Amino acid sequence: MPRYLLGLDYGTGGAKGCITDAELNVLAYAFREYEIVASRPTWSEHRVEDYWRVTCEILGECLSRSGVRPCEIAAIATSSALPSLVLLDASGTPLCHAYNLMDRRATAEVAWLKERIGERRLFEVTGNRLEDHPSLVNVLWERNNRPEVFDRIAMIHTTDSYIKFKLTGVSNINYSSGPLYGIAYSIRANTFDEALLERVGLDRSLLPSVTPCEAIIGSVTAEAAAQTGLAAGTPVVSGQVDACAGWLGGGAIDPGDIQMNLGTCGNFGVIHQNRNFLDTMINCAYTVDSENTYVVIPTTTTGGQLIRYMRDSFSPLEVSIEKIAGVSAYDLLNYEAERVEPGCEGLVILPYLMGERTPIWDPHARGVIFGLSLHHTKAHVVRGMMESVAYALWHSYEIIRHDLGTLNFPIVMNEGGAKSTLWRQIITNVFNQPTVLLENRIGAPYGDCLLAGKAVGMFPDYSIAREKAEYIEPMEPDQELHERYMDYYAIYRALYENLRERFVDLAALRHKHAQHRGARETSGSAP
Repeated sequence: MPRYLLGLDYGTGGAKGCITDAELNVLAYAFREYEIVASRPTWSEHRVEDYWRVTCEILGECLSRSGVRPCEIAAIATSSALPSLVLLDASGTPLCHAYNLMDRRATAEVAWLKERIGERRLFEVTGNRLEDHPSLVNVLWERNNRPEVFDRIAMIHTTDSYIKFKLTGVSNINYSSGPLYGIAYSIRANTFDEALLERVGLDRSLLPSVTPCEAIIGSVTAEAAAQTGLAAGTPVVSGQVDACAGWLGGGAIDPGDIQMNLGTCGNFGVIHQNRNFLDTMINCAYTVDSENTYVVIPTTTTGGQLIRYMRDSFSPLEVSIEKIAGVSAYDLLNYEAERVEPGCEGLVILPYLMGERTPIWDPHARGVIFGLSLHHTKAHVVRGMMESVAYALWHSYEIIRHDLGTLNFPIVMNEGGAKSTLWRQIITNVFNQPTVLLENRIGAPYGDCLLAGKAVGMFPDYSIAREKAEYIEPMEPDQELHERYMDYYAIYRALYENLRERFVDLAALRHKHAQHRGARETSGSAP
């Protein structure tokens, strides 16, 4: 009898997979990075072929390391970072690169939707504000800018629904993913509003079916089995948003539970059952009772990505040491930043390298290093990046903390950069709340295994998530440091307000000169 579970998760920076037994003990884990393609200042894409390639690599490694035979896997569940977008033609072939959640190109489409439908109407349906990157907004961008692509679209997928399609041949999304399609997805009815789709000129037939998170939507086909090494006929579950998967795996199952990730994005989630959604936040169904339970997800667009950016763009020495000595380049950057005192001796950073999401929702915002002097070093900048993410998340927390009832502290620090002791100290003091670290930080694919087990009846409910979660390294806030951080936070807030219009001016200049460059290239002029 099959007794093992498989989870697959697709983030902005890479994909992860794991296999567990029936007690949720992890038998194997694998990770693969893939490239973020940023060919223009507001674009952020992946090569679609990378998704399936790394899937096959991850599956091969997990099966080999675990010793599990493919026929012993009881079920598979998937998750991915959202919004994301994969466009396929009628044969299932990708039409262009995939969009990931840092893409910010569709500002003109947002303006058109505001005029044609209205922000209030769209929020009433979707439970989420109109901004430039739910999936369907980007489909409209394709219609306006690449009609030759738009005219060939037969399927509109997220990253993980594309993987499910490759595994099963079924086009499907889950209740937690639906709201990130935007525009016409009803968060309360869990359906696409066909009247709204008609008004914006999109055909419902292009969109996947929608099911609860734990629904079994199909099984692995013979073709997919031959490519992946999986057994044909293995059940595949509808799945969940990656953040929900990570928090479920971390034991978040009750209203008021709060967990935080410092992955490519920085975010935290609070589970609740209130249908009066906050229009400055991201809202979606939560995996546990996905028809009636929700999670609010404050998000800063570039969280852990800031430190990856510092590693990739400014840290060749640390990368070389990692290759030679095996010491993580990230750990080396942390060691340097630990020597800098809180507040970075007057250095304040805006972390908006790819615009910002909650609560300011500004696609034009960009990164700023304020107060830089000859005294400051790279270590100051690294620590300043960490502090800026904490400020960005605190900005959202200030808004929601009084609106969702009782919050269950401590804050559980889950994935990504949360393993950094320094970063956790910063967040503990900025939030002025106790924190703990989740010991098992396999993350989203582990939560996917839990969902898969519940879907096939291996677990009667989700209580095993809490039973298996172990919390370590508790931290208590330092009131004096909290007050110091609040002094710098006031400058952080004022800095954005002072620069808001200048970001718009800068975006206009970028657009102007990009058009000029394009005209020269079209005419054959020398650069």
